[in-house]
Amino acid sequence: MIALSLKQLRTTADFVHSILAPTPQIRWPLLCERTGADVWIKHENHLPVGAFKVRGGLVYINELKQREPDLTGVIAATRGNHGQSIAFAARRAGLRVVIVVPHGNSVEKNAAMRALGAELVEHGNDFQDAFEYAAKLAQKERLHFVPSFAEPLVRGVASCALELFDNVSDLEAIYVPIGMGSGACGVVSARNALGLSTEVIGVCATGAPAFALSFEAKRSIPTETANTFADGIACRVPDPKALETILNGVARIVLVMDEEIRAAIRYLFADTHNVAEGAGAAPLAALLKERTRMQGRRVAVIQSGGNIDSDQFVAALATPNRTARD
Repeated sequence: MIALSLKQLRTTADFVHSILAPTPQIRWPLLCERTGADVWIKHENHLPVGAFKVRGGLVYINELKQREPDLTGVIAATRGNHGQSIAFAARRAGLRVVIVVPHGNSVEKNAAMRALGAELVEHGNDFQDAFEYAAKLAQKERLHFVPSFAEPLVRGVASCALELFDNVSDLEAIYVPIGMGSGACGVVSARNALGLSTEVIGVCATGAPAFALSFEAKRSIPTETANTFADGIACRVPDPKALETILNGVARIVLVMDEEIRAAIRYLFADTHNVAEGAGAAPLAALLKERTRMQGRRVAVIQSGGNIDSDQFVAALATPNRTARD
């Protein structure tokens, strides 16, 4: 289980903020009307790579370089945001970076990783295939393998939650997407370190329910597939440490359908004029699914990223909104 002190989190956040400006948390009146809650959006889509992962990547690479000053390169597997994060941080550190993605990965995320200096390798049908291949390639190429879940990554992304808690008081609940778990574990770690009682509510896609199934069973339940357009939450093998932390710190996990995520993308654009990727919109989809339960409560939604391919965004916008409360 990941357990971090407030001193550790503040020190790490100071490092993150020496490179990145804090992101805004905004209360949008139209979203409050739509959800029936006093809702704040934490806009991680405003970060340099368009997603929260860059916080953890900077911390991981900085500490890795301090431990291994002669290191020449790193490798990671991704569907996009983790890869952009590691490429962004590795370039700052002067390291070679190789990123493995599955075939059919986001064209625009692939282009963004290449623009950040990554050497892109395509392998397998999904993230797990790419992850396993990257681990093998690391040995062959003598590269440091950067996992998708690790304590420095959690400490880094916890700076997002600290910013939110420092700026919005008395939050009763926070909805956060669960991919490999660093985001949810970061929120849990910050909540615990601050001694708050805020509920942390995880969000998974119905087509990629590994963490939700594991949460219910209280043990790891891998799935054979992860079928969702929301690639940031397309996990089929939960990380053990992430699962342990989530079991001990998350109140519940809400499953949302792709159609509900697309609707949330539409609502975020209509009500805030922010662009959300699938994983970034999933928390709002979950809040809308629990609209009756959350009436009048003070809640936050982590919009974890805005890196959606243009064709997917157009498809999400194609169905018109009917009313403010549809």
